[in-house]
Amino acid sequence: MIGHDIQEAADKLRQGLTVGIPTETVYGLAANALNESAVVSIFKIKDRPFFDPLIIHVKDLETAKRYVRSFPPKALLLAEKFWPGPLTLLLPKESIIPDIVTSGSDLVAIRVPSHPLTLSLLELLDFPLAAPSANPFGYISPTQAEHVEKQLGDKVSYILDGGSSLIGLESTIVNCSEDGLSIVRLGGLSVDEIEKVIGTKLEKQLTQNSNPLSPGQLDKHYSPKSKFVLSENISESILKYRDKKIAILTFGEEHYDRGIYELNLSKTGDLEEAARNLFHYMRLLDIYAPDIIISKKVSPHGLGLAINDRLVRASSQ
Repeated sequence: MIGHDIQEAADKLRQGLTVGIPTETVYGLAANALNESAVVSIFKIKDRPFFDPLIIHVKDLETAKRYVRSFPPKALLLAEKFWPGPLTLLLPKESIIPDIVTSGSDLVAIRVPSHPLTLSLLELLDFPLAAPSANPFGYISPTQAEHVEKQLGDKVSYILDGGSSLIGLESTIVNCSEDGLSIVRLGGLSVDEIEKVIGTKLEKQLTQNSNPLSPGQLDKHYSPKSKFVLSENISESILKYRDKKIAILTFGEEHYDRGIYELNLSKTGDLEEAARNLFHYMRLLDIYAPDIIISKKVSPHGLGLAINDRLVRASSQ
Protein backbone atom coordinates (compact mmCIF):
# COMPACT_ATOMS: atom_id res chain seq x y z
CA MET A 1 0.00 0.00 0.00
CA ILE A 2 1.33 3.43 -1.00
CA GLY A 3 0.44 6.48 1.07
CA HIS A 4 1.58 9.67 2.78
CA ASP A 5 0.71 8.79 6.39
CA ILE A 6 3.87 9.16 8.50
CA GLN A 7 2.05 7.97 11.63
CA GLU A 8 0.97 4.75 9.94
CA ALA A 9 4.52 4.16 8.73
CA ALA A 10 5.82 4.73 12.28
CA ASP A 11 3.26 2.31 13.73
CA LYS A 12 4.27 -0.40 11.25
CA LEU A 13 7.95 0.06 12.11
CA ARG A 14 7.24 -0.13 15.85
CA GLN A 15 5.50 -3.47 15.18
CA GLY A 16 8.71 -4.83 13.64
CA LEU A 17 7.44 -4.61 10.06
CA THR A 18 9.20 -3.22 6.99
CA VAL A 19 8.27 0.07 5.32
CA GLY A 20 9.39 1.61 2.04
CA ILE A 21 10.77 5.10 2.72
CA PRO A 22 11.79 7.96 0.42
CA THR A 23 15.23 9.53 0.64
CA GLU A 24 16.99 12.09 -1.51
CA THR A 25 19.16 9.28 -2.93
CA VAL A 26 16.86 6.29 -3.61
CA TYR A 27 13.93 4.62 -1.81
CA GLY A 28 14.88 2.42 1.14
CA LEU A 29 13.42 -0.74 2.66
CA ALA A 30 13.34 0.25 6.31
CA ALA A 31 13.00 -1.64 9.59
CA ASN A 32 13.93 -1.06 13.23
CA ALA A 33 17.73 -1.40 13.24
CA LEU A 34 17.71 -2.53 16.90
CA ASN A 35 15.21 -5.35 16.28
CA GLU A 36 17.10 -8.36 14.93
CA SER A 37 13.98 -10.11 13.65
CA ALA A 38 12.93 -6.98 11.74
CA VAL A 39 16.40 -6.69 10.21
CA VAL A 40 16.32 -10.36 9.17
CA SER A 41 13.10 -9.62 7.27
CA ILE A 42 14.96 -6.99 5.20
CA PHE A 43 17.50 -9.60 4.07
CA LYS A 44 14.75 -12.12 3.30
CA ILE A 45 12.55 -9.70 1.35
CA LYS A 46 15.49 -8.48 -0.74
CA ASP A 47 17.03 -11.96 -1.04
CA ARG A 48 20.18 -10.19 0.11
CA PRO A 49 23.19 -12.19 1.34
CA PHE A 50 23.76 -11.80 5.08
CA PHE A 51 27.42 -10.90 4.49
CA ASP A 52 26.42 -7.60 2.84
CA PRO A 53 25.98 -4.95 5.60
CA LEU A 54 23.22 -2.35 5.90
CA ILE A 55 23.16 1.43 6.47
CA ILE A 56 21.34 2.84 9.48
CA HIS A 57 19.46 6.14 9.22
CA VAL A 58 19.05 8.62 12.09
CA LYS A 59 17.45 12.04 12.47
CA ASP A 60 20.57 14.11 13.31
CA LEU A 61 24.24 14.13 14.29
CA GLU A 62 23.57 13.98 18.03
CA THR A 63 21.48 10.85 17.57
CA ALA A 64 24.20 9.29 15.41
CA LYS A 65 26.68 9.69 18.28
CA ARG A 66 24.59 7.33 20.43
CA TYR A 67 25.31 4.43 18.10
CA VAL A 68 29.07 4.83 17.51
CA ARG A 69 31.99 4.50 19.93
CA SER A 70 33.99 7.34 18.46
CA PHE A 71 33.63 10.20 16.00
CA PRO A 72 37.07 11.18 14.61
CA PRO A 73 37.58 14.93 13.99
CA LYS A 74 37.51 14.63 10.18
CA ALA A 75 34.37 12.50 10.31
CA LEU A 76 32.77 15.16 12.48
CA LEU A 77 33.73 17.85 9.94
CA LEU A 78 32.04 15.84 7.18
CA ALA A 79 28.91 15.21 9.23
CA GLU A 80 28.57 18.87 10.16
CA LYS A 81 29.00 19.93 6.54
CA PHE A 82 26.97 17.31 4.66
CA TRP A 83 24.28 16.01 7.04
CA PRO A 84 21.42 15.81 6.32
CA GLY A 85 22.52 14.62 2.89
CA PRO A 86 23.85 11.84 0.63
CA LEU A 87 26.87 10.95 2.79
CA THR A 88 27.29 7.78 4.85
CA LEU A 89 30.08 7.44 7.41
CA LEU A 90 31.58 4.10 8.43
CA LEU A 91 32.41 4.26 12.15
CA PRO A 92 33.10 1.89 15.10
CA LYS A 93 29.72 0.72 16.34
CA GLU A 94 28.29 0.61 19.83
CA SER A 95 27.20 -2.83 21.04
CA ILE A 96 23.52 -1.78 20.88
CA ILE A 97 23.72 -2.16 17.08
CA PRO A 98 23.08 -5.87 16.31
CA ASP A 99 25.84 -7.68 14.48
CA ILE A 100 23.39 -8.71 11.75
CA VAL A 101 23.13 -5.04 10.68
CA THR A 102 26.89 -4.84 10.11
CA SER A 103 27.31 -8.44 8.91
CA GLY A 104 29.54 -9.10 11.91
CA SER A 105 31.79 -6.10 11.33
CA ASP A 106 32.77 -3.79 14.17
CA LEU A 107 31.91 -0.86 11.91
CA VAL A 108 28.47 0.59 11.25
CA ALA A 109 27.44 2.64 8.20
CA ILE A 110 25.33 5.59 9.36
CA ARG A 111 23.78 8.67 7.80
CA VAL A 112 21.15 11.41 8.17
CA PRO A 113 18.88 11.50 5.09
CA SER A 114 17.67 14.87 3.85
CA HIS A 115 14.18 13.93 2.64
CA PRO A 116 11.70 15.91 4.80
CA LEU A 117 9.15 13.08 4.99
CA THR A 118 11.67 10.57 6.28
CA LEU A 119 13.21 13.08 8.69
CA SER A 120 9.71 13.65 10.09
CA LEU A 121 9.27 9.88 10.38
CA LEU A 122 12.57 9.52 12.26
CA GLU A 123 11.42 12.22 14.70
CA LEU A 124 8.53 9.94 15.69
CA LEU A 125 10.77 6.94 16.40
CA ASP A 126 13.07 6.13 19.30
CA PHE A 127 15.22 3.78 17.20
CA PRO A 128 17.32 4.09 14.03
CA LEU A 129 16.21 2.59 10.72
CA ALA A 130 18.20 0.02 8.81
CA ALA A 131 17.33 0.80 5.20
CA PRO A 132 19.08 -0.59 2.13
CA SER A 133 17.59 0.23 -1.27
CA ALA A 134 14.05 -1.15 -1.65
CA ASN A 135 14.67 -3.60 -4.48
CA PRO A 136 15.54 -7.28 -4.95
CA PHE A 137 19.26 -7.74 -4.28
CA GLY A 138 21.52 -6.78 -7.19
CA TYR A 139 18.72 -5.18 -9.19
CA ILE A 140 18.13 -1.52 -10.09
CA SER A 141 17.52 0.79 -7.13
CA PRO A 142 14.04 2.42 -6.94
CA THR A 143 13.58 6.18 -7.25
CA GLN A 144 9.77 6.28 -6.96
CA ALA A 145 7.24 4.69 -4.61
CA GLU A 146 5.68 2.84 -7.56
CA HIS A 147 9.03 1.16 -8.27
CA VAL A 148 9.04 -0.26 -4.74
CA GLU A 149 5.47 -1.51 -5.09
CA LYS A 150 6.19 -3.15 -8.43
CA GLN A 151 9.37 -4.87 -7.22
CA LEU A 152 8.42 -5.90 -3.68
CA GLY A 153 4.60 -5.75 -3.66
CA ASP A 154 2.87 -7.02 -0.55
CA LYS A 155 6.16 -8.12 1.02
CA VAL A 156 6.31 -4.54 2.38
CA SER A 157 3.69 -3.47 4.93
CA TYR A 158 3.54 0.17 3.75
CA ILE A 159 5.27 2.45 1.25
CA LEU A 160 5.67 6.10 2.19
CA ASP A 161 5.36 8.16 -0.99
CA GLY A 162 7.74 11.11 -1.10
CA GLY A 163 7.80 11.68 -4.85
CA SER A 164 10.80 11.06 -7.10
CA SER A 165 14.24 10.92 -5.50
CA LEU A 166 16.11 14.17 -6.12
CA ILE A 167 19.56 12.63 -6.55
CA GLY A 168 18.86 9.14 -7.87
CA LEU A 169 22.18 7.58 -6.78
CA GLU A 170 22.92 5.96 -3.43
CA SER A 171 24.90 7.86 -0.82
CA THR A 172 28.68 8.14 -0.94
CA ILE A 173 30.30 6.06 1.83
CA VAL A 174 33.47 7.15 3.62
CA ASN A 175 35.36 4.79 5.92
CA CYS A 176 36.27 6.89 8.96
CA SER A 177 37.43 4.03 11.17
CA GLU A 178 41.15 4.74 10.79
CA ASP A 179 43.43 7.78 10.66
CA GLY A 180 43.35 7.78 6.87
CA LEU A 181 39.80 8.17 5.53
CA SER A 182 38.88 6.29 2.36
CA ILE A 183 35.99 6.13 -0.11
CA VAL A 184 34.33 2.70 -0.08
CA ARG A 185 31.34 3.59 -2.28
CA LEU A 186 30.96 6.36 -4.83
CA GLY A 187 27.57 8.05 -4.73
CA GLY A 188 25.46 11.19 -4.68
CA LEU A 189 28.12 13.38 -3.05
CA SER A 190 31.21 13.91 -5.19
CA VAL A 191 34.67 12.98 -3.92
CA ASP A 192 35.89 16.49 -4.79
CA GLU A 193 33.44 18.08 -2.34
CA ILE A 194 34.49 15.70 0.43
CA GLU A 195 38.20 16.31 -0.19
CA LYS A 196 37.70 20.08 -0.04
CA VAL A 197 36.31 19.80 3.49
CA ILE A 198 39.00 17.52 4.93
CA GLY A 199 41.85 19.05 2.93
CA THR A 200 43.37 15.77 1.71
CA LYS A 201 43.01 13.31 -1.15
CA LEU A 202 41.11 10.14 -0.37
CA GLU A 203 42.07 6.58 -1.26
CA LYS A 204 39.33 4.55 -2.97
CA GLN A 205 38.56 0.97 -1.87
CA LEU A 206 35.48 0.31 -3.98
CA THR A 207 35.23 -3.44 -4.60
CA GLN A 208 35.25 -6.16 -1.96
CA ASN A 209 33.46 -9.39 -2.85
CA SER A 210 34.51 -11.19 0.31
CA ASN A 211 33.26 -9.64 3.56
CA PRO A 212 32.52 -6.17 2.16
CA LEU A 213 32.99 -3.24 4.54
CA SER A 214 29.90 -1.46 3.29
CA PRO A 215 26.94 -1.81 0.92
CA GLY A 216 27.61 -1.40 -2.81
CA GLN A 217 31.07 -3.04 -2.89
CA LEU A 218 30.13 -6.23 -4.74
CA ASP A 219 31.26 -6.01 -8.37
CA LYS A 220 27.94 -7.20 -9.87
CA HIS A 221 25.21 -4.88 -8.65
CA TYR A 222 22.51 -2.43 -9.84
CA SER A 223 21.82 -4.69 -12.82
CA PRO A 224 18.94 -4.73 -15.32
CA LYS A 225 17.62 -8.10 -16.50
CA SER A 226 18.99 -7.78 -20.03
CA LYS A 227 22.65 -8.25 -20.86
CA PHE A 228 24.37 -4.90 -20.27
CA VAL A 229 27.43 -4.00 -22.36
CA LEU A 230 29.77 -1.06 -21.76
CA SER A 231 31.35 0.00 -25.04
CA GLU A 232 34.07 2.42 -26.11
CA ASN A 233 32.40 2.69 -29.51
CA ILE A 234 28.61 2.33 -29.56
CA SER A 235 28.43 2.30 -33.38
CA GLU A 236 30.76 -0.70 -33.54
CA SER A 237 28.79 -2.49 -30.85
CA ILE A 238 25.54 -1.89 -32.74
CA LEU A 239 27.09 -3.63 -35.76
CA LYS A 240 28.38 -6.47 -33.58
CA TYR A 241 24.92 -7.15 -32.15
CA ARG A 242 22.91 -6.19 -35.24
CA ASP A 243 20.98 -9.48 -35.18
CA LYS A 244 19.80 -8.77 -31.62
CA LYS A 245 17.08 -6.54 -30.20
CA ILE A 246 19.19 -3.58 -29.08
CA ALA A 247 18.62 -0.69 -26.68
CA ILE A 248 21.07 2.15 -26.07
CA LEU A 249 21.75 4.31 -23.03
CA THR A 250 23.53 7.48 -24.14
CA PHE A 251 24.79 10.77 -22.70
CA GLY A 252 25.32 14.24 -24.15
CA GLU A 253 24.98 14.96 -27.83
CA GLU A 254 25.23 11.33 -28.96
CA HIS A 255 22.35 10.05 -31.08
CA TYR A 256 21.96 6.92 -33.18
CA ASP A 257 19.17 7.30 -35.74
CA ARG A 258 18.77 3.65 -36.66
CA GLY A 259 15.35 2.83 -35.29
CA ILE A 260 16.95 1.53 -32.09
CA TYR A 261 15.33 2.17 -28.70
CA GLU A 262 17.44 4.91 -27.14
CA LEU A 263 17.39 6.81 -23.86
CA ASN A 264 19.68 9.77 -23.20
CA LEU A 265 20.70 10.35 -19.56
CA SER A 266 21.19 14.06 -20.29
CA LYS A 267 21.26 15.60 -23.75
CA THR A 268 23.01 18.68 -22.31
CA GLY A 269 25.70 16.62 -20.56
CA ASP A 270 24.42 17.57 -17.10
CA LEU A 271 25.78 14.97 -14.64
CA GLU A 272 23.19 15.75 -11.95
CA GLU A 273 20.39 15.13 -14.47
CA ALA A 274 22.15 11.95 -15.59
CA ALA A 275 22.35 10.70 -12.00
CA ARG A 276 18.63 11.36 -11.45
CA ASN A 277 17.76 9.49 -14.65
CA LEU A 278 20.13 6.53 -14.42
CA PHE A 279 18.10 3.96 -12.44
CA HIS A 280 14.78 5.20 -13.84
CA TYR A 281 16.03 4.71 -17.39
CA MET A 282 17.49 1.28 -16.60
CA ARG A 283 14.04 0.33 -15.39
CA LEU A 284 12.44 1.59 -18.63
CA LEU A 285 14.98 -0.44 -20.60
CA ASP A 286 13.90 -3.52 -18.68
CA ILE A 287 10.29 -2.87 -19.71
CA TYR A 288 11.42 -2.69 -23.34
CA ALA A 289 13.17 -6.06 -22.71
CA PRO A 290 15.96 -5.93 -25.31
CA ASP A 291 18.49 -8.72 -25.83
CA ILE A 292 21.33 -6.27 -25.32
CA ILE A 293 21.67 -2.86 -23.64
CA ILE A 294 24.67 -0.88 -24.91
CA SER A 295 26.10 2.11 -23.10
CA LYS A 296 29.36 3.94 -22.56
CA LYS A 297 30.87 5.81 -19.64
CA VAL A 298 30.06 9.47 -19.00
CA SER A 299 32.53 12.25 -18.20
CA PRO A 300 34.72 10.97 -15.32
CA HIS A 301 34.31 14.04 -13.12
CA GLY A 302 32.20 14.79 -10.03
CA LEU A 303 29.05 12.64 -10.06
CA GLY A 304 30.29 11.08 -13.29
CA LEU A 305 32.60 8.86 -11.23
CA ALA A 306 29.62 7.42 -9.33
CA ILE A 307 27.54 7.02 -12.52
CA ASN A 308 30.41 5.15 -14.19
CA ASP A 309 30.79 2.97 -11.10
CA ARG A 310 27.13 1.89 -11.42
CA LEU A 311 27.50 1.28 -15.16
CA VAL A 312 30.56 -0.93 -14.61
CA ARG A 313 28.78 -2.97 -11.91
CA ALA A 314 25.66 -3.31 -14.08
CA SER A 315 27.79 -4.72 -16.89
CA SER A 316 29.72 -7.19 -14.72
CA GLN A 317 29.07 -10.76 -15.94
